[in-house]
Amino acid sequence: MLVVTGAAALLAFQRGAPWGATRSEERIYATVVTVVAGGWLTAATALGPGQRPLQILLLVATVAGGIPWWAHRRRRARVRVDRTIQAWPDMAEQIGLAGSRVLSAVVDVWGWRARMTLRAGQTVADVVAHVPAIESGLGTRPGAVRVEPDPAHAGRFVMRVLAGDPHANAVPWPGPAAGSVIDPIRLGVFEDATDVRVPMLRRHVLIGGIAGAGKSGILNVIIGNLVACTDVVLWGIDLKGGMELRPWAPCLARLATTPAEAAAMLRDAVQVLEARARAMGDSSARLWLPTERTPALVIVVDEYAELADHAPAAVESADSVVLRGRAVAVTLLAATQRPTQQAMGKGAVRSQMDVRVCLRVRERRDTDLILGQGMFAAGWHAHTLDAPGKFLVSAEGFHQPRRARAYLVTDDNVRACAERYAFERPDLDQPSADALETSADDVLDPGLLPGTAPEDTLWAALADAPDQGLSVPQLMQLTGMRRTWIYDRLQAHATADRVAQVSRGRWRAANV
Repeated sequence: MLVVTGAAALLAFQRGAPWGATRSEERIYATVVTVVAGGWLTAATALGPGQRPLQILLLVATVAGGIPWWAHRRRRARVRVDRTIQAWPDMAEQIGLAGSRVLSAVVDVWGWRARMTLRAGQTVADVVAHVPAIESGLGTRPGAVRVEPDPAHAGRFVMRVLAGDPHANAVPWPGPAAGSVIDPIRLGVFEDATDVRVPMLRRHVLIGGIAGAGKSGILNVIIGNLVACTDVVLWGIDLKGGMELRPWAPCLARLATTPAEAAAMLRDAVQVLEARARAMGDSSARLWLPTERTPALVIVVDEYAELADHAPAAVESADSVVLRGRAVAVTLLAATQRPTQQAMGKGAVRSQMDVRVCLRVRERRDTDLILGQGMFAAGWHAHTLDAPGKFLVSAEGFHQPRRARAYLVTDDNVRACAERYAFERPDLDQPSADALETSADDVLDPGLLPGTAPEDTLWAALADAPDQGLSVPQLMQLTGMRRTWIYDRLQAHATADRVAQVSRGRWRAANV
């Protein structure tokens, strides 16, 4: 072992191998590290690595050897940045940004960033258009340069150069962080490791991106936070048979999986917002304040474009929700792979979206379809996002194209979260519930149900209920009985294992 160590140390001192050291101080450092490591391995082989003096020696050597290495790496990085600053005037001339200057630069953990100033007449839009040329001039990998406008000066910007991809690996979801719909939701992390905190109260949300870009992951992060809030009721629409939203069914007050159910749900949402508007008018209130007794209502729609294809009437109701729902805390969360004018209801829905999350898109023009006209020219290049879960977000407080990566929510996370919060979900406020009782849609024709007694009608309705079950307002309309009577009978049937709660507020006969 000593012979091998000596030979390795000699090689490191004379040639810098295998560390790639080219300078004398680097070779000396490599030689010392090789000798110390070889000596420790020799002692560990002879005495055993569990000996306390060897463990202490290893810790001391690691710290003492790591500090010079870290300081040297930082110093070398600073030297490279200084050389870039010196070469910038010539480089700027070649790439079409003549007259721009570097004001200051600092090295950080991911690379370096510089404060830049432009020649009079130049704008940040000119810099954005030259980003590929800047990457070529700096000799970086494609996608390594970030340009952020200076909000205080139109002729200045911050340029970040990333040595590596901070989002190369998925970021595990830490669990729900919101306790109220008033709290911002943490969607993921930016490249500087700060949280992406997006407000949801009185905000309509649009999530867009091609298949496989991570749309479902963003939905799961948002729903996972909202189910932990005791002042929000969740309704879901999933026209893919419930494939995406059904795992959350225990926490959803309603789940629509067919065009007819989706149309009925959105009509009911309009009834809710109108009932709340009347209640606010009576009390002279201007905003609906979410509490456990008066919760907000969020309608989650997976693949919104399917509504335009299969349920045009539902789109009209959705238009009404996004146009009138903010003040009464009735909002829409729409996810889609096709955010076109036609799919989004002649643009009315999309134009009212306060929060827009853009994952990877196929074509450059799709960036403007999701984030808004002119966003691509302003540097929001969603077509360059190169991994599922990477996204750009446009919302209050997010006016610059900063890349982020959404948290990774696993199936186990969804299952555990749904089970944890299923029995803590609030009910709709009384004005909204009363409005739905008087306007509930008939799913079954009472005239076709056998028996005339309310008990018989209730059981026949439960036995013939669809897979998604029947709601309490629907059972009230079919039987002509009050809510308390329905709940008493359902509880008795459930105790005897004759009925099952398919999802929150929806029931059907068990084992039918």
